[in-house]
Amino acid sequence: MPWICSDSPALVLAPMEGVIDAPMRTLLTERGGFSFCVSEFLRVHHQIYPRRVFEAHVPELKQEGKTPSGVPVQVQLLGGNEEQMALNAFKAYEAGARAIDLNFGCPSPVVNRHDGGACLLKYPNRIQAIVSAVRKAVPHPIPVSAKLRLGWECMDDIFMNAERAMQGGASWITIHARTKAQGYTPPAHWEYIGQVRKNLGIPIIANGEIWTLDDFKRCQEITQCQHFMVGRGALANPDLAQQIAMEIGILPQKTEKCFTLIHSPEYWEPILHRFAQITEKSSFSSDYTTCRIKQWLKLAKLKNPLDYWFNALKLCKNSKELFLALRKISENGSKSAFLDFRS
Repeated sequence: MPWICSDSPALVLAPMEGVIDAPMRTLLTERGGFSFCVSEFLRVHHQIYPRRVFEAHVPELKQEGKTPSGVPVQVQLLGGNEEQMALNAFKAYEAGARAIDLNFGCPSPVVNRHDGGACLLKYPNRIQAIVSAVRKAVPHPIPVSAKLRLGWECMDDIFMNAERAMQGGASWITIHARTKAQGYTPPAHWEYIGQVRKNLGIPIIANGEIWTLDDFKRCQEITQCQHFMVGRGALANPDLAQQIAMEIGILPQKTEKCFTLIHSPEYWEPILHRFAQITEKSSFSSDYTTCRIKQWLKLAKLKNPLDYWFNALKLCKNSKELFLALRKISENGSKSAFLDFRS
């Protein structure tokens, strides 16, 4: 099982609640480059989930914990009660999970008000206790990792929190290089990740603000890490994982270059068609597909000049209409082609 190894690099697909779900994991992993994925978090309150809940939340558990292209999926849990987290981690293992990740980084105010995610960053002893309880609950061959931000407000808190996670038995730590207070506002403070890597004797995965191959190279240079996680960057550029994987030796270098402009509808049309096929196969509705595509392109347009055609797609009411519009834009190369496509 290719999780994190000290002597070989890894590229991980980040968990993004409501965004990188099973269909998206299927699409992005079949394009190549990722070593493994982390699932969206399963919120642990005061209940022990049965197998069917884990399988519904992480459908890959029904296929040996892997995406259809064979990329492993790690199950992520979120919560503040160490006993309940431990019991649910064991249930996840019984359901087929072969690695457990613990979320101490989610900045959602709703999650944080209910003793989950980044609010635990204020309590290093609790981080250690939760990691330790989960580590003891699952068999030793099952890795237990922790996802941290730099802190709640103070970036220096990462040093204590990361040390406590390690002391609790974390197999590796993923660090999002911003505090909860900073949210997703640039920049990411990669230098803190590099310092933690020097201080600790376990693998560290660098995460945050890796949108391009140049971003990756700067992050690599600053952190000196060999393991990386990307989320929004992989959505904005579906080829980013391949580019990074070739850079760090996970994939062989390609001799041929693809010159299709990433902001062009010609680039996105086959990718979005494939995503629609995957969602339909997963029994999702046309409305779901349409909403997800709009959500995806809205995020992609943060880093790509898609306005000239994405603004037109926003008017579409269903997937059939959306793909007809996209095809006409591709064929005619202009937004005006869409504006009268219904006539």
